[in-house]
Amino acid sequence: MPEELRFDGRVVIVTGAGAGLGRAYALLFGSRGASIVVNDLGGGRHGDGSSSSVADSVVKEIRQNGGKAVANYDSVVEGHKIVDTAIKTFGRIDIVVNNAGILRDKSFAKISDQDWDLIHNVHVKGAFKTTQAAWPYFKKQKYGRVIVTSSNSGLYGNFGQANYSAAKMGLVGFANTLAIEGNSSNIYTNVIVPTAASRLTEDILPPDFFKELKPELIAPVVAWLCHENCSENGSIIEAAVGWAGKCHLIRSAGCNLRKKMSDAVTPEDARDNWAAVTDMTKAKRCESIQEASMEVFEVLKELQENSSQQKSDAVLKHTYDFRNTILYAIGVGATTEYSSDMLYLYENHSKFAVLPTYFVLFGPNALISSSILDDVPYGIQVDPSRTLHGEQYLEILKPIPSEASVETRFKIIDVLDKGSGAVIIMQGDTIDAATGEKLATAQLSAFAIGAGGFGGKRSCPGIIPTEPAPSRKPDISKIQKTCIDQAAVYRLSGDFNPLHIDSSVSSLGGYEKPILHGLCSLGFSTRHVLDTYAHESPDFFKAIKVRFSNPVIPGQTLRTDMWRNGNRIHFETTVLENNKKVITGAYIDLKAVKMQPIQPALCSAEENLESDAVFAAIADHVKAHPDQVKKINGIFVYNITSSGQNKAQWTLDLKKAEVYKGEPKSGKSDTSLTIEDKDMVEIALGKLNPQVAFMRGKLKIKGNIMLTQKLKTLLDANRAKL
Repeated sequence: MPEELRFDGRVVIVTGAGAGLGRAYALLFGSRGASIVVNDLGGGRHGDGSSSSVADSVVKEIRQNGGKAVANYDSVVEGHKIVDTAIKTFGRIDIVVNNAGILRDKSFAKISDQDWDLIHNVHVKGAFKTTQAAWPYFKKQKYGRVIVTSSNSGLYGNFGQANYSAAKMGLVGFANTLAIEGNSSNIYTNVIVPTAASRLTEDILPPDFFKELKPELIAPVVAWLCHENCSENGSIIEAAVGWAGKCHLIRSAGCNLRKKMSDAVTPEDARDNWAAVTDMTKAKRCESIQEASMEVFEVLKELQENSSQQKSDAVLKHTYDFRNTILYAIGVGATTEYSSDMLYLYENHSKFAVLPTYFVLFGPNALISSSILDDVPYGIQVDPSRTLHGEQYLEILKPIPSEASVETRFKIIDVLDKGSGAVIIMQGDTIDAATGEKLATAQLSAFAIGAGGFGGKRSCPGIIPTEPAPSRKPDISKIQKTCIDQAAVYRLSGDFNPLHIDSSVSSLGGYEKPILHGLCSLGFSTRHVLDTYAHESPDFFKAIKVRFSNPVIPGQTLRTDMWRNGNRIHFETTVLENNKKVITGAYIDLKAVKMQPIQPALCSAEENLESDAVFAAIADHVKAHPDQVKKINGIFVYNITSSGQNKAQWTLDLKKAEVYKGEPKSGKSDTSLTIEDKDMVEIALGKLNPQVAFMRGKLKIKGNIMLTQKLKTLLDANRAKL
């Protein structure tokens, strides 16, 4: 049986919870351990009247089923009173389900001001006031889940519902912004578009159809969206009769109605190009307002390119085969020690592939080997040996061939004045010379030391933005030490800036020693992310964006901290020796996620045990946080039994930060623990208290019993993974 999703300790507000969908939500949350504020004004579907009986009946039903609930009869327009009820009764608030709604259906010509205002007050203002009252609590506790209820009438329109449709589509925009503003605080907001039997639809839908639209078939979708394990954020989810699907806005590829900056646009230009403007065959979704704005910026760049005064692009030609890509992989830390790296290192591997960030090489190569820096405006003189990589973006557009001849066309898209230096923003599009297909597009920002002070602007709307990492602890971390010759090896892939090899040059930049290429650190982190979230599937890579914050000295140790948010993996890279963050604001977008399986070496028992996964997760944590676990300073041996028979033995040598199957390799254990396989899993999942297990004889301990209390941090740290 799959593990049941629980809401123990969570407090949920459900507005409009007296009947229909709201009642189904409240009952389901209550049955899964949540404390519920059942809000319902008790009015009719047109917003008239009031009664406490509907909310009271749902509260009674929850309590009779063993749950916790309290009624609230306030209007959602006074949402702070609903939240006050949650805080005074249960001491916290975790989830707000904005479900309350009314109808005032009339044809557009007959809608009165009252019809319009009542609908918008209940649907839009009600969601705004209730959620806003809960928001400070969400921010303080770094956790919150918000559901906003839209409608097919909002998404598609419906005769006689102009007021209702406008409110419901307005809620989509409301939710989109909450998803952005709350993301860094672990506050996720999603839209549910339900089709269900309710007071609003009881005499609108045909009776046979009405009876099949059971709210109980939609409630589980809402419950999952509100669970702490769900990372969905900013989505529109449509649900009905046991079906659920995701909706989103798309737009066509469009058409540029003029050819160069000096051209005007006429109505005839729109008419003559209208088929291309409305052609949806190549439609795509913009993931953010920044991405949508980038499309406009791309149009401006195209116009500038076509203008007579525009200079020609610098073109860098490059031919590569497996020798080049393998050398690059070694340069960014790939090693035969890790089986997951072999697909980058061995040309006869069944899944041989090019590490996607190979294509970032062309930018620095262009800075050094092309004449593009001769075209920097404002008369700025740029010394490549005193130029640092600031930010990097790369998007892979087509599958990367294992060998190819490519052309990368570069142009400077802006120059910013930062006082102490100039930021040169450059775009590079990589084209397959054989097919003419665009394989990748990149954007890099280079900081030219001492080139500022020319009176230029300080910002550019066309820069693809970085994003801060979530405020919660990393979901997964990976650690790898660079070698003393890392920069010497990496530069053989083409980045020959002497800053990374010649101490006389690095000293001019203010560094005691030559520093590692920022793009080399990027390659390390990319491998870590792909190995974790796109295991043996580098083709899942879509795009990467990073900011380089501090230098790395070859030989230092890198830790990549990762946070998953859907198909976007946020990450930060830190040097362990000085605890300085060297890559920040970074993320990798994946087409899909494929998690790394448990390593066979950690599960090599004669028969598979459920607790193997527990120890595998502990091993990952110990490897990622060696200094932290060494403070426990103990050696623990777990004897795992099944039906009373010894089945496996695990050693947690936290003095050396090692976890492995078998007896201690050196010395003797401080503590030995004997426990059944299933009970070990129950403890790891938090379903069985270790002290209770010990008192009941399920957990037998020999040696230093008090030392075992320090193991709680290991189990707690890995519970989310299990």
